[in-house]
Amino acid sequence: MTRIRTVALCAATLIAVTLQTTAGSGVGAAASDRKRHACVSSPTHARGSARQVLDVVKRAQKELHLRSVLFRVNVRGREVVTGALGESKTGVPAKPDMHFRSGSVGIAYMGTVLLQLVDEKKVRLDDPVSRWLPELPHARQITLRMLGSTTSGLHDYVTDPKFLAALYANPYRKWTAKELVGFSTGHPLWYKPGTNWSYSHANFVLLGAALEKITGTRLDVLLRQRVMGPLGLRDTRNSYTPAIQAPVLHAYDAERGTYEESTFWNPSWTTAPGAVLTSNICDLARSAQAIGAGELLSRHAYKVQLSPGTIGLGKPTATCPATVCLPMTAARHYGVAVIVLNGWIVQNPSFYGYAAIQAYLPAQKLSIAVSTTLTRTSPGGNTAQVVASRIAHALAPRHPLAAG
Repeated sequence: MTRIRTVALCAATLIAVTLQTTAGSGVGAAASDRKRHACVSSPTHARGSARQVLDVVKRAQKELHLRSVLFRVNVRGREVVTGALGESKTGVPAKPDMHFRSGSVGIAYMGTVLLQLVDEKKVRLDDPVSRWLPELPHARQITLRMLGSTTSGLHDYVTDPKFLAALYANPYRKWTAKELVGFSTGHPLWYKPGTNWSYSHANFVLLGAALEKITGTRLDVLLRQRVMGPLGLRDTRNSYTPAIQAPVLHAYDAERGTYEESTFWNPSWTTAPGAVLTSNICDLARSAQAIGAGELLSRHAYKVQLSPGTIGLGKPTATCPATVCLPMTAARHYGVAVIVLNGWIVQNPSFYGYAAIQAYLPAQKLSIAVSTTLTRTSPGGNTAQVVASRIAHALAPRHPLAAG
């Protein structure tokens, strides 16, 4: 399986990191504010849990042959450790403030906005998407809940051989939402909407379009107003081009058969236009805690986010193989745009040589954020998740996260 086809429900565990503060130097309010929110490595004389995490990450980087590892861990909202190992590119050390593609983290933000709108009684989760997307096949059968919990039955275009061939032939191509959804709707549904579970990127491309129609607001603006702004995610942003704000964590990938730089390959296919995000490790740690604790939701909406009715679904049928309709259990299931895994609330993007994870354990108020890039000999799968699982084992052994 290629890295871009490694989809949710991989276990992950990296302790989410809050912004490290640095004392101001009396050079004005703006400069002081920048320093206060600087994303920098912790002091090198780490002890206790910080030393445990550093030792785990150093071993993992060596064993997994990783080009770089960025990481940050929080407990009860306070930083345990922040750091960066390896290189961004040859001769350029990796640093915590470098920006990388955060992929499916934007999906968690869309799910949060959807539940906010439900809280505000502007929509209901069980409203059919035909109200906003009438031209979508099966729109009367598919609801907002099914998009957010990925139970619509739509094929995942990322597994379509024709899509993959076109993607690999030209990784700089800009894809439209219509093109992407067209690959999915070109196949029959896997099952009657709402009766089973299978992951499909198309659900979130459609959810983004529905949110724009519901609010009359462009998705990037909507996410900034309702999620990134309120959470103070200063270094997380959408781009409608492959650009990444400086400083950049460069990525390299061998999916096309040759190990090559993939930093500026076009990520337009990964999710809804307006939610194609880049971030840094400090923002990712803050995001892990905020999404994992439901900071932007009512108590009821947060419960729904973690358990929207997917538990018990995911059974193979004559029309949906076991490799597609994966079992949803109380310990391991998909919520509304988040993964719930052994008590952790997770999102774990992996594509184009970038891998990352944000994970939060409410039982210990523990957050883990990790981002990795690859060398020629790195293993497949989400390597950030492997690193996070090892950190979780060290800090929360009773709540394991699978390695990916």
